[in-house]
This record gives sequence, structure tokens and C-alpha cells, in this order.
Amino acid sequence: MSGKSRPSGLGSLFESHAERGRRTRFHLSRPFDIAPERGAEYTVQQLADLVAEASAWLYEAGARPGSRVAIAKDNHWDYLLLAAAAARVGALPVLVAGSLPPDTLQTVLKRADARVLVTTGEIVRSAAAAGVDVTAFAPRVVTIDGPADGATHVDEFRGARVPGTVRAASYEPMVATHTSGTTGVPKLVVHSADTIMGHLSRTESLPWPIVGMKHRDTVATAIAYNHMRMITWSAGTLRLEPKHALILTDGEPATAERMFRRHRPNYLEALPATYVGWEPLTEKPHHVFTDVRVYVSTFDAMHPPTVRTFLRASQRRFPTWLQGWGQSETGPMTFRLLARRDLEAQGDRHPTIRDVGRPIPGFTGMKVVDPQTLRPVPDGTPGVVLSRTHGRCVGYLGEEDRWQLKAEGKWWNTGDWAVRSRTGAFRLLDREVDVIPGMSCIELEDVLADRLPRLTEAAVIGVPGELPLPVVCTRDGSWDQAAWQRATADLPRMADPRLLEWDEFPRTSTGKVRRMELRERLLGEASAYGTGRWT
Repeated sequence: MSGKSRPSGLGSLFESHAERGRRTRFHLSRPFDIAPERGAEYTVQQLADLVAEASAWLYEAGARPGSRVAIAKDNHWDYLLLAAAAARVGALPVLVAGSLPPDTLQTVLKRADARVLVTTGEIVRSAAAAGVDVTAFAPRVVTIDGPADGATHVDEFRGARVPGTVRAASYEPMVATHTSGTTGVPKLVVHSADTIMGHLSRTESLPWPIVGMKHRDTVATAIAYNHMRMITWSAGTLRLEPKHALILTDGEPATAERMFRRHRPNYLEALPATYVGWEPLTEKPHHVFTDVRVYVSTFDAMHPPTVRTFLRASQRRFPTWLQGWGQSETGPMTFRLLARRDLEAQGDRHPTIRDVGRPIPGFTGMKVVDPQTLRPVPDGTPGVVLSRTHGRCVGYLGEEDRWQLKAEGKWWNTGDWAVRSRTGAFRLLDREVDVIPGMSCIELEDVLADRLPRLTEAAVIGVPGELPLPVVCTRDGSWDQAAWQRATADLPRMADPRLLEWDEFPRTSTGKVRRMELRERLLGEASAYGTGRWT
């Protein structure tokens, strides 16, 4: 455990902050799925009350101390409220993206092994149409949007007596969330109160200079709310008490414009794919990003043009882009602040954005090792990154052997491929499973995006014996071969690009490109240069 006092658990998160009189007003882009009649604005006390009510109907549905409650629904912040409600009665919440394909959802729910499944009738019906019966994976299935065969509607349990709060030990499993799943079926990552509330959330809850939330701020987030990042963001927001907090449940530009017209954000976080979708908004007169002083991106690599666009959109004198590098299993490992001057050079062969900073002081240790021997390599030599942190997850649900394979004593094998500089900074190259010898795929993707302004997506994939294949998407679907040849003249040799539509890229619930699936689809095989041992 990190810190001098034992952290409170997820079950008392909202209650404890309500008792402290936190005054942040939370504004939702649409009402909660579990309380559609209550509108889209909440105080902290109202959130705490809703958590208590939800704990009553979860208990009535069969949730008990030591059991598991799986939650698979549409993207919304009430994932956290349901998780807190489950933890309040001593159960382990397992958060699953409702957008997973039915076959993947089936595998994840089997591993969850829940007593209660909270989902939607729409998910039940769409899975059944694909031959998957999700109601078979829990003794009690509760739908929150309407009736469904084999399930009980939540209204059957509303009004039940609110049970007392169960206080679990801080080292016991507190919540399970899944990884993005870029390399296959998502892993169910288990964290305790010690790891996520006592350590990881502390990085979010400290009043850091420049990047810390302030009481006068309007903060906004548009992320995947089934993800572990949702917990650390929420804990930090409740602790630092900004004036307003905006919760966006989708990445639609119209949603952002509607929400941000009413409350201009000063502190903004979104999925990388969402930022890309919002770029046209910056071209409008009197756009909604003029007052942003801190942009945050943590889920995936961001291309230089997008970062540059949003930094230029702010009318603050010194807006910053907080670039974080971490994993669900470890939380944040490094972060770096980017300013406008860092993006001045356009089209560089080695973009500065791939330098992801140094380990967070007092929180994280890191080293680069040889993938065969796991011994440290000299600075400047590529290798696999190991991370050491008190925030390391405590296991994988249903895949303990896989967790043991990645745990090296106190170190954690991230499966990321990177280089450490002489000054201790890290340059991220690729996932080990995606490595192509002699190049960095994500660096090439940055260069392509920076040199070809019409690109909205670029993914470089490869298999042994073939030239790397760039898979690209443009804003209008057109292609300029001459511009491509100019842009790639000094780059490693690649195959002719494959042009796809944005929606043709297979993506995770967090908007990442599923490279393995893309490789199998376009190149006809799953073989790769990397081992994929630590995915």
C-alpha cells in the first residue's frame, strides 16, 4: 500500500465526499441509464443517494459479500455508480463494455463468473441474434432499459431497504475492469483499494502545478466509463472539487458543442479518436475550446496534427497537453507536458510526441530489458519495458497464469517496446507484439499524419517476409499518390497503402485500432515479428 493511512473503498467514495460537503456540480450529456427520470444534473449528495438506492436493488437481486456483479451496458458514468453500489454491499463489480462483440462478451462474462449481471434488454437481444445467450452467465440477470427474455427488469427491485455498508480490507479485490483488447479478448484486471484508491488515484488527487484541477475550473471528460481510468478521474475530481464537471457519453461533435457552449471547459480529457472527431469544431467561429488550459490524453498515442490543432485552438497564453503513458494494470507510468512550441516543427522524421517523459517521481520505477533474458539493456537500446509501482493490479479474473507470466517479482512486464535515454526519458516505439525490425510503427504513423493533413487514421502493420503495409483513412475518401510519394521519400520502404473508411477499422471500446484483427483481415494471417508473450 502507498500512503500513510488506509484508503477508503469504492463503496464509500461518494458518501465520504458528500459528508465532506463537496460542491462540484456534475452535468451529464444525457440522464443516467439507471435513473432516466432524474435529469442530467447532480450534486455529490444526490450521487451518493443514488448509489445507496442502487445498492439496495443489487442486494435484493442477490449480490452479497464475496460475490461478483458484472455490469455490461451502454457507455455512461453510471458504470461507476453501479460499481460503487456493488462494492457497498461487499460484492466485486466487474465492468464490461456493452459494445463488445457477442462472442467476446461471452468469453469475458464466463471469466467474470458473476452472481448478478446488470445489462440491457438490447444487449440481451442483439447477443441472442448472434447465437449468444448472455442470460446463461449469471443466476440473476437484471435489465435497466426494459424487459428481456431470461432477465428481470430493475423496477422489480426498486424501493428495497438500503443495506448497511460492508467494509472490506483494503488489500482485497475491490473492482475489475477490462483492458482495451487491442490484441485479442480483453483481460479482466483486478485492483484493490490499496492499489487504485491508495496509490493510483493519488496521482490524480494531488494539486500538481499547472496540471492539477482548480476549484474554479470546469472540467470535462469523454472517455470509456467501464475503464479503470474512469475511477481515478472520478476520485481526483471529487477530491479536488472543481466548480463544474461535464460528463459526455459519446464522442459526437454535436454533443461536445452543446455541452461546452453552456460551460466552457478549462480542463478537458477525451479518447484519442474523440479528439480526432472534434477537430472540425475548432474551425468554427467562436468555437468551444477557447478557454482550455489543460488537455489530457491517456488511452492511446496521439498524432502531432491533432495535438497541434487543439493547442492552437485555445486562447489561453500557455495551454498544455498532458500526455500520459500507462496501462490498466499499472495506472500512469510517465507523463509529459507539451506546449505549442513543442509542436512547431511539422513533418519531422522523429516527432517529439513519441518522447513520453520520465517515470512519475515517487510513484513509478521503470527499466528496459532484453525480451529473452529480461536483463537491463544499455540506454539507447530498444527493449521491453518493466514497471514497478505500488499500483500494480492484484490479478486477472479467470487468467491467473497469464498474470503470473507478466509479474516479475515486484516488476510488471508491460509488453511495450521502448528506448530509455541517458537522461532517463522514455521513447515509446510499439507494442512488442506489433514490432517490425528496424522501425517504429507508431512513429511512422505520426510522420504520415503530420505530412499528409487529409489523413484521419494511419496504421502500419506487417508480417515476416512482406513489406510493412500502411492502412490509411482520409477525410473525404480520396487519395493523392504523388503526395504520398513525397511524404514517404525518406521513410523505410513500405507496401502501397490500403485505403479504408473510418468505420472499416476494427476498434476497441476505447477507440484503439485492433491491429491484430486488422493484420489478419488484410494480410490473411496472424503471424508477426513479435512474440506477443506479454499481451
